[in-house]
Amino acid sequence: MTRIVAITGAAGALGSKTAATLSEAGWQVVGIDLAAIGSGGLALALGGVDLTDESAMAGAADRISEQFGRLDGLVNIAGGFRWETVTDGAVATWDRMHAMNVKTALVSSRALLPMLRAARGAIVNIGAAGAVKAGMGMGAYAASKAGVARLTEALAEELKDDGIRVNAVLPSIIDTDINRADMPDAEFDRWVTPEQLANVIAFLLSDKASAVTGALVPVTGRM
Repeated sequence: MTRIVAITGAAGALGSKTAATLSEAGWQVVGIDLAAIGSGGLALALGGVDLTDESAMAGAADRISEQFGRLDGLVNIAGGFRWETVTDGAVATWDRMHAMNVKTALVSSRALLPMLRAARGAIVNIGAAGAVKAGMGMGAYAASKAGVARLTEALAEELKDDGIRVNAVLPSIIDTDINRADMPDAEFDRWVTPEQLANVIAFLLSDKASAVTGALVPVTGRM
């Protein structure tokens, strides 16, 4: 039976690579994003979805249920980053990072849990290495990603007897065009590529990781 996976943030660099990797592995992929999504390679593209809005995500869940009748996996990639010091930055940045990184994962997981529970599926969240040790200018971002880590652990405990596994990956800097433009003097070959991260996500969704839940997996390349 073909397995169905939903990916939030599917329009981005990591989201699109993860969609391609999972599609190649035989999954049917549902892409969900606030931005428009190209339908190429996706079984269902749901653009224009506010992932912080419970009603919007309930509508996305209905679309998935109507078309496939099931959901076996969820990858919460949607999020954002802002470099800003605590002393000179804005308090509103902390709210924004929380909404983009924690609330999107929370709302998406809650909306899709009934289907995931029925299929005894798996959730993979995107945390960050900075959630363990924040660098300068990363306070708001790191705090929000620490929230993703705690959400992952709490959900894993809550859902383990339902057969749902919940894990997170903690990447360092991801090798994307945006990050290269922002840090042109960096050693790019030390970063994690979207493909490398997507491969770890695919493993955590797979039956090979059937004994793994509540894990926060560092994927840090040579950083």
